[in-house]
Order: sequence, then C-alpha cells, then structure tokens
Amino acid sequence: MLHLPWRGIYNVGVSTLNKLREGLEMGEKEKELYRRWCEYKIEDADVVRDLWFTENDENGISDRFYTDIEFGTAGLRGVMGAGINRMNIYVVRRATQGVAGWLLSRAGKPEVAIGYDSRNKSRLFASEAARVFAANGIKVHIFSSLRPVPMVSYAVRKLGCAAGVMVTASHNPAEYNGYKVYGDDGCQIGPETAREVFTRIRATDVLDGALLCDYDEAVGSGMIEYIPESFDEKYLRRVLRERVNPGLPELGKLSVVYTPLNGAGNVPVRRMLKLCGAENVAVVPEQEAPNGDFPTCPYPNPEIKEALALGLRLAAERGADILLATDPDCDRVGVASRDGDGYRILTGNEVGALLLDYIAKCRIDNGTMPERPVAVKSIVSTKLADAVAAEYGVEMRNVMTGFRYIGGVIDELDKAGGERFILGFEESCGYLSGGYVRDKDGVDASMLVCEMAAYYKRRGMTLADALAALHQRFGYFADSQMNFYCEGETGLKRIKDTMERLRAQPPKEIAGQAVTKVVDYLPEGNALEYVLANGASAIVRPSGTEPKVKAYLSVRAKDEAAAREFEGKLRADVSAVMGF
Repeated sequence: MLHLPWRGIYNVGVSTLNKLREGLEMGEKEKELYRRWCEYKIEDADVVRDLWFTENDENGISDRFYTDIEFGTAGLRGVMGAGINRMNIYVVRRATQGVAGWLLSRAGKPEVAIGYDSRNKSRLFASEAARVFAANGIKVHIFSSLRPVPMVSYAVRKLGCAAGVMVTASHNPAEYNGYKVYGDDGCQIGPETAREVFTRIRATDVLDGALLCDYDEAVGSGMIEYIPESFDEKYLRRVLRERVNPGLPELGKLSVVYTPLNGAGNVPVRRMLKLCGAENVAVVPEQEAPNGDFPTCPYPNPEIKEALALGLRLAAERGADILLATDPDCDRVGVASRDGDGYRILTGNEVGALLLDYIAKCRIDNGTMPERPVAVKSIVSTKLADAVAAEYGVEMRNVMTGFRYIGGVIDELDKAGGERFILGFEESCGYLSGGYVRDKDGVDASMLVCEMAAYYKRRGMTLADALAALHQRFGYFADSQMNFYCEGETGLKRIKDTMERLRAQPPKEIAGQAVTKVVDYLPEGNALEYVLANGASAIVRPSGTEPKVKAYLSVRAKDEAAAREFEGKLRADVSAVMGF
C-alpha cells in the first residue's frame, strides 16, 4: 500500500514571521502568501525546509509566490519546493480538485487512472491526487508502482476512465516534477479544457481548498483500486502486435545496450525486448534502478550526449550494435548506432525518418500496408520524413508541437474506421506506431528500433549506414535546435516580449537569404516559421515545459558539407534575430 512519508505536523518558527512583520522588500501579495504558508501547519518537511532557506531571500520568496504555476495542455511542471509557483502536495491537491470539478461538471460517474514515474515525490503526489479524487466521489485506478507514461494512456482507454493523471516531469532535471492530465480519449487535454481546469484551480484555495480523504480508508472502501499486474501483460502483448517483421532471426544476434536512465522503463522495455526475441541486452548498471536524484545524469534527457555517456562506454566495451536510452517516464527513446570504430548518436529526426522508411518499405513488401496510409509528425520535425512518405505514397500530416496533436489525428482516423495510421513522431525522440495509445511510447519505439537494426544487420548494415543511404536517396537534411533560456519572472517576460517583437517586426533576411514566407501558427500554437529563398527554414516557439525559447533549423543540400556550412551561418544569424 501507499503511505505518506510525512505524518508529523511542521511549521516555520517565530523568527521568520517577525522578519515578515518588519516588512521585506517585495510585493504585498507575495509577502502575505509567504506569511500564510509559514503560519500554516505544513505536512511536508521538505516544504518547511524550503520556507526556512528562503526567509532572507526576497527574490527567492517572490519567485515562489508571485504567480500560480501554470496549468496548460502539458499540465503542471516545475521545480519542487514551497509556494504556488512550485510543485508540492498543496499545488497537486489544488490541481486535482480543479480536474475533479471539471470531471464532475460532465455527465456520468467519472473514474480516473493514475500513474507515476521514478522522480522524487512522484509516488507521494500520485497518492495525494488519489485522495482528492476519491474525496470527490471519483473512483481511482492507480498503479502500485512506477510505470511508463503510455501505460496511463492505455489504462484510460482500456478501463473506460474519464481522465488520467501521470505524475512526471519527463526529462527535466532532478529538482523538477509535474502532473500531466489525459482526457477520456487517452490524449493529453487540449487548450480549452486546460483553461477551464486552470480557472477551477485558481478558484480553489491552495492550502485547504481541496477535499481530502484518508488513503487507506479509500482503498478499503474501493474508491481507490490498484490496477492489477496482469494489466502489464495485456499492454505488452498489444505493443508486440506492432512488430513489422515478427520472428526476424537476427534479433537474437543483435547486441543491445540499454539504459532506463534511472527511470520507469527498466522492467517493461526489457520484458518487451525479450518477448520480441532480442535477448542479448546489457543494462547500464549505474542507471538501472529507479532513482529520482539521477546521480549519473543530472539532466536525464536521451537527446543529449551527457546522459548517454555511460551507455556509450558500455556499448564500446561490448561492441554492441546499438544503444537505447529511455527517459525517466519512458515515453521517449534515444538511439546510438555503431558507426565504424565508434558510435553515432542519432537524432530524433533521423530515427523518425529511418523508422518511417523501414515501416513503409517492409509493410509494402509484406502486404500489410493499409490503404491510404497516414504518418504524422510535428511541424518542427524533419522534412526528410515528408520526402520518404511521398516516395511510398504515405500521406504525411504535419501538426503542432506536442504529441497530443498526433494523438488527435490518430483518434480522428480511428473514428473514421480502418487502420490507416502507421507512424507518428516528434524530433524530441518520441515515436508511436499504433493506435492503441494516444501518446508516444518508449517501449514500442525500443522494440521497433531493435527490429529495424536487426533488419539492417541481416544486410550487413548498421543504422548509421541506413541513414547514409537515406541521404543518398533524398539529399542531406541538417536539422538542429537552439535553446535560449529565460529563467524566473523576468525570463517569462522576455519570452513574451521576444515573440511579440518577432510578430510585429519579422526579419526580411536571414543568413543572406531572403525570407520568402512567414507562417504564424496562432491560434493553434505560439510558433513562427520563416521560410528562406533556398528552402531552409527556422521555426521559433516558447517551450511548453521549460523556461526557454526554442529555434528549430532545417537545411537541405546536396551533401553534408554544403548543409553544415549553411547551417552554421543560419545558427549565427538566428541568434542575432532572436536578440540573444
């Protein structure tokens, strides 16, 4: 059973309150909120410590209390600590009360599914959410231990739930946590629903506005019910149906190194690889067990080399064919391929294009390609995939950034009948090949990448070789990303001002090329695209999960040298245009 780790009652001492009464140099709103939190009987010692440590830090207090942590289509995500702009049990309870109010405003008797990953306090936050839902008369189906994100989306649909909650901050640093919400279709909620929920959240008092019941009593009454472990087997068997070439003998010979990056992927990914025949799998020992501190990779993002360092070292020691790395909530997977005497880290764009080419080619050869097949990717993902899709007669749909938009297309196709969907992906290493869930799935992707690597191994090729062959067929595509970090309250303002300035004063030229087209994706998304005369492009958008502005660059040329040369010019000029 789940139990709260903190049963005692804590509060902040008199010295802090006296300092407040003397008057700190900050806004009255922040000062009053901080005073109230200090006087309140806080149940979490970590929150108490954070209040103590910030008592003489006016900027720290202001940052924790100047605004409510934003609730959007990705739910909540932020640094853990005290205050309304931090992740803590009070913010989680308040958010859950808002979600409960939204659910109860609709017809029927709603039920919810809850999952969580390996992050610090993920289990605690999940149990707190369950207590609030149950107190509101909403039955909870909760996993008894950590699970990947896609299993929550799967549970929502399979258990007939009205919503799902996943406690995770994906690939963010260890001090972060988050709260992701799914609708009854298994997709992350849309903007309209997020606004309604946020309105309800802000109308709820953060410290004592949420209804709350005893966890153990709710389990005893059946209002909180554990999802049985047999459910895992159903999910894995469903993922197994996504194999393109079942029984490929080279899978047994494929040498794989895998790291779950101390997250939720260790058990399901290894079980899936064994089920599909990939048994020669070595796991990075330092990153095998769940650990929310992520001691060997403080930024557990499978897109970056630093997070893959231990995996690359083990791969080199074993002479492995590929390295797989899933992020803490196991919805994304990073890939490195043996390349000559070393290893090449493949980008999400490169893996997405390779998977599309592999799936389309083999499904046509095997006679399993559906009529009028559809692939889906985000607008910031590589245009190489568009070229691949065109060659095989696959309709490519480009959607806004965020896998819920890809899930929306899957849902639309599903309701129209037939099984036209063959692959969805985002450049940030998120992939899905079937309509059984409405979110990216690191378990499915790990299976497909291994199968694809075995397919090419049978032909004497590595995945790096297969990528080179793609570039020979379609030209060289250089896709890269730039990140401009803007921390804190002033950072949020700078992000807003930057997007407003770029809309009001779009550049006429970038990197010596005329801007021939400007695409503003409002209101669907806060993104701007600049198309250049030579076909290159730059897309600018604020991150939905981190305090930064992103620029996505896309260049196509006859070879790598030409592409990289212009990419360098483009990066330098985009920085100037952005004002960073």
